[in-house]
Amino acid sequence: MGAPSIDEIAEEMYQMVADSMGKKNLKSGDLSKAIQKKYPDVDRKMCKLAIRQLMDNGRCVYAYFGGSYIQLPHKEGAAND
Repeated sequence: MGAPSIDEIAEEMYQMVADSMGKKNLKSGDLSKAIQKKYPDVDRKMCKLAIRQLMDNGRCVYAYFGGSYIQLPHKEGAAND
């Protein structure tokens, strides 16, 4: 089994963040370590590119609570879906 694509890594990271919302704040290093444990062929650079992709397309945002964490964007109370 070869290394996953950046898109596949980003999707897995997104799922990790979504699953941890309200339970645990994940740092970028936490996501990278989890992906590298699952896929030994994936390097740190690929993880950084996947995180950047999540940030650039607005699927995740950085939040700062005594450190920087990755979260899903919050919906505003008055936002209409």
